[in-house]
Amino acid sequence: MRKYFAEFIGTFSLVLFGCGAAVVAGKTIPATVLPDAPSGIGLLGIALAFGLAVVVMAYAIGPVSGCHINPAITISMLVAGKIGARDTLGYIIAQFAGATLGAAVLYALRQGAPDFVMGEWALGSNGWGPGYLGNYSMGAAFLTEAVMTFLFLFVILATTSRLGNTTMAGLSIGLTLVLIHLVAIPVTGTSVNPARSFGPAIFAGGKALQQLWLFMIAPVAGGITAALLWKRAFEPGS
Repeated sequence: MRKYFAEFIGTFSLVLFGCGAAVVAGKTIPATVLPDAPSGIGLLGIALAFGLAVVVMAYAIGPVSGCHINPAITISMLVAGKIGARDTLGYIIAQFAGATLGAAVLYALRQGAPDFVMGEWALGSNGWGPGYLGNYSMGAAFLTEAVMTFLFLFVILATTSRLGNTTMAGLSIGLTLVLIHLVAIPVTGTSVNPARSFGPAIFAGGKALQQLWLFMIAPVAGGITAALLWKRAFEPGS
């Protein structure tokens, strides 16, 4: 059970730190609230928040559970033969539960702000189309999530394999997530993680919930493709 609890804590932290950075510190504080307020952390700051959350959790819970904190990673590891079906189910349940609690805490926190309005795609929800960040199409959103998750999983499989430097795996995986966010935030807000999308969407409702299916399917498809490629072409002894 401690493996599942570690995944719960890790995914909770990812959503709270990553989405929290986006909705709490990502925008400039209005001058009417704080006249001398600094500007928001912006796209780079949000990308770093997600990446650093993965880095610290990798070293904190990696020795316990492997620090998947992402159903797309867990399913890909199942396909690659690195985890069993029972642990896969336990990990995924823990990840979705942790993401939901992380979003709940963030929602409670944001309610304390005087200017808080629960609009469309609130709490750092992922999405696409008119009104969402760069107004990208559904096709562009699906392609972005699938390709970025493919690359993410390829790095994970490579750095944690016998060919990789496992002592530096957490850092390289976290930096890869930073790079992914720098490209994908304007398109989808960056998911590459079904649990990360699920938590905020449950509370935001509306379009965030209607569009959630894409962030369930595309990351898993990209991750499975990476696992199959790695297993057949790059796995030592393949």
